[in-house]
Amino acid sequence: MSEQPQSESASPQGKPSKKVLIVAFLTIFLDLLGFGIIIPIQPFYAKSFGASATVVTLLGASYSAMQFFFSPFWGGLSDKIGRRPIILFSIVISAIGHFMFAMASSLGGLGVLFAARMLAGFGNANIGTAQAIIADVTTAENRSTGMALIGVAFGLGFLFGPAVGGYLGGIDPSMPFWVAGGLSVVNWFFALFFLKETKTADSTHKSRPIFDVELFKRSKQYVNVSAVLWITLIYTTAFALMEQAIALYIEHVWITDITLSMEDRIEAAGWKTANYLVIVGVTAIVVQGGLVRPLTKRFGEVWMTRVGIGFVVVAIAGIPLLGDTANFALFCGTAVVMAMGTGLLNPAKSALISRGAPDDEQGAVLGLNQSFSAMGRMIGPIFSGMLFEWFVGAPFFSAAGLLLIASIVAMQLRPPTPSPT
Repeated sequence: MSEQPQSESASPQGKPSKKVLIVAFLTIFLDLLGFGIIIPIQPFYAKSFGASATVVTLLGASYSAMQFFFSPFWGGLSDKIGRRPIILFSIVISAIGHFMFAMASSLGGLGVLFAARMLAGFGNANIGTAQAIIADVTTAENRSTGMALIGVAFGLGFLFGPAVGGYLGGIDPSMPFWVAGGLSVVNWFFALFFLKETKTADSTHKSRPIFDVELFKRSKQYVNVSAVLWITLIYTTAFALMEQAIALYIEHVWITDITLSMEDRIEAAGWKTANYLVIVGVTAIVVQGGLVRPLTKRFGEVWMTRVGIGFVVVAIAGIPLLGDTANFALFCGTAVVMAMGTGLLNPAKSALISRGAPDDEQGAVLGLNQSFSAMGRMIGPIFSGMLFEWFVGAPFFSAAGLLLIASIVAMQLRPPTPSPT
């Protein structure tokens, strides 16, 4: 495109267009909310088509793999034809994927489930384009703040989505997928009316590849950055192992009435999974909203990272141990401990990344951290189902073991110097 008459970019004073940042934030948030809504009910929905635990978790991996591999495709294409058409078109694709998943029983069964999830993952691989939008409307000085919005959108989507999805699945097994598709439709109209083109003819902000090898090599020179990147990969892989198996585990332990129909099993397991995830979400809000700031001032980010990993190790290892008691209230104690750990760990990791990276590479390094997270979300589900079929506690003990490795890496961290920004 040689001309973009509706472009919006940073103001002459270097301040980003708040309207564009809000639109980019809501676009990613609605994408991730739709993904999160599907998490608690997808295993049972797939099992109703005859899927084994391994196939169930490979279904989750197929979505994340499409996001990982095709984010550079959408980002690069947006450099050529503009950000707005890519966002609009990718949302349509994700909506079709969600609706296909909801109608899989009438379209052909298990094969359709995989095609639908891969299509939705392909459409939702628009993270690189969203990053390019933020790069278009921010200067180097304030780009880290803009890029951080993507992390916030991820967090909120994963926080609220699973809780909502579990309750929707309790009403009807296909409802979470209809709602996810509906959110994509809402997202499309929102972007159609409010998202203006941000790429101009002289725009120099190119979208980055989802994994920047050269930047990763340079990151070893920055204080704490390389260590935090590896912690992110190990932690996200471990968390994905747990996340993909938790609903199957809850069904295995608490939904034992063999006289229940498949639909009733899905409803009962969905409700219990939703309750567990709601506890995680509420606790995380309390921790991040009320404890992070005073604990950071008192102990610092390195301490929070190490303690946060410790809490998550205890929680995930405790899932099969407390599950053996068949006491669901006691079992939910692991949700509280897990949320306390993630509530401390995630903001501390982001702060260490930001304080260790140079000012002119803040956004890029934060984006690289998201790349490591994406790899973890792809790797974890691949093995979660196989481990679960071997032994129902294996995904959780394996995740705890990985996190012990992350805690060893965390011992290499050192207190950052005062941030120059």
